[in-house]
Amino acid sequence: MFVRKKKNSSGSISIQIISKKNGKYKLVETIGCSKDDFEIGELVKKAELRIKELEPSLFDYLEYKEKRFRLKADNVRVIGDELVFGKIFNDIGCNNISFQKAKQKEIFKALVISRLLYPGSKLYLIDYYEIYKKEKIDKNQIYRLLDKIYSSDLKVQIEQCIFNHTISILANQELVVSFYDVTTLYFESESEDDLRKIGFSKEGKLNRPQIQIGLLTTIEGFPLGYEVYEGNRFEGNTLIESLKLLEKKFKLNHKPIVVADRGMFNNCNLIELDNNGYKYIIGAKIKTLSQNIKNQIISLDLKVDNQTKEIKINEELICKIKNKENQKTTKKYTITKKTISQRLIISYSTQRAKKDKYLRDKALQKLETKLNQKNLKKSDLKLSYYSKYLDLEDKNDCPIQFKLNNEKIKLDEKLDGLKGYITNDITLSHNEIISHYTNLYNIEKAFRISKTDLKIRPIYHRLEIRIKAHILIAFTSYSIYKEFERKIKKSNLDIKFKLTFDYIKTMYGYKTLFGIEPMEFNEIQNQILDAVNNSF
Repeated sequence: MFVRKKKNSSGSISIQIISKKNGKYKLVETIGCSKDDFEIGELVKKAELRIKELEPSLFDYLEYKEKRFRLKADNVRVIGDELVFGKIFNDIGCNNISFQKAKQKEIFKALVISRLLYPGSKLYLIDYYEIYKKEKIDKNQIYRLLDKIYSSDLKVQIEQCIFNHTISILANQELVVSFYDVTTLYFESESEDDLRKIGFSKEGKLNRPQIQIGLLTTIEGFPLGYEVYEGNRFEGNTLIESLKLLEKKFKLNHKPIVVADRGMFNNCNLIELDNNGYKYIIGAKIKTLSQNIKNQIISLDLKVDNQTKEIKINEELICKIKNKENQKTTKKYTITKKTISQRLIISYSTQRAKKDKYLRDKALQKLETKLNQKNLKKSDLKLSYYSKYLDLEDKNDCPIQFKLNNEKIKLDEKLDGLKGYITNDITLSHNEIISHYTNLYNIEKAFRISKTDLKIRPIYHRLEIRIKAHILIAFTSYSIYKEFERKIKKSNLDIKFKLTFDYIKTMYGYKTLFGIEPMEFNEIQNQILDAVNNSF
């Protein structure tokens, strides 16, 4: 190989590396071009070094052996991120996404992996590249990628590869149960737009615009799909839409059983789920059920831990939706009614009974203190759930009087320790229903991981398309996080999971003429690599 200076029509000089084989010349690489003599000289030096990398001679190898033990900090690289999370990125299929340019795939991969180890703003990726990879990247390349991945079929490919991987690790590769929940992400800015709206915040940021994310996962918390919604939308209204989009995007052969928190299910949702052939499991607040059902529950006389019994429910559900002003109707509401055959499973726990008694006694103590105050007003009793223990006496020409209703308190005591689960599935056993619902904490854990470990917020974007691209990157990072967690658990490593990230950050290599050569890893680092490379 040799260096060639090629004069261009613009007057600049291109510095190229040329190879000669069988009497034919071939362009190997163009190092750069310039009109400045000094820059041309620097490009020539760079080309000569590059030739040594591409085609090292015996002399180059001997020179390398002499200097290998005198390493410079500039030659040290962090390689754990690529060895571990880069490997998982490829394994779950994200490496097969058809980006137009190799650089775009590289940047997307770096955005996903850096969020696992060095979460920060997108512009932090520039510093990450320069500090840990000794490479430079332009911020406009990052922004162009963000604009592209959500506005093209790349988003569909990314979601598809993650969904396919999640299905591949399920028992019998079949989706039987899916969990659904919604979280909110607020913005520091006070300005609203079509997506960022002020609504009910789960993080207590009442005056901040926010967005909502509806997430679907497996029982173990592996991601299936997600949707981004406006910040002021009622979260219960997102459930049906998310399920239908999941079914359409991934062409599901059958509908999974849906498990979600009780607050996600109103009568309208239950009717629509049943109409669309979905089975569901929800928690039941026993003490807020109708008196007729509560009487049936009390008659079951459950007093043994883990004992379960069942009540059949065939009550008519009423869905009442307010019509929009522009609808051509004189009716204020659209009312839908349906009777759904449901099963109410009741279980008993001594521990739960102690907790119920403690909370009630504490509430009664506060009530009695309030009732002893003079000139008590109704507004003074901000009691919500526990106001049911009171009777109100409103006599003519007399102050309002409140008194405790001992009969209501005794009735409430009979329900201590009981928890209910409602389903329209007639095939599941009591234990299966309870087990499925108990695993609901895994989707709450998914949101916790995203907000703490992956630092999904603050979101440093204003444009809707870039906000959604940011969520997509975090979603991909979470899928890699879960796969890494799965492999570590399967390997039974005797180390706290959180510490594995620190070991990965300290996996180093050094740059030589022959590529990046890993430094010798310690025992735990080797165990982590073995776990990742194992085909569980």
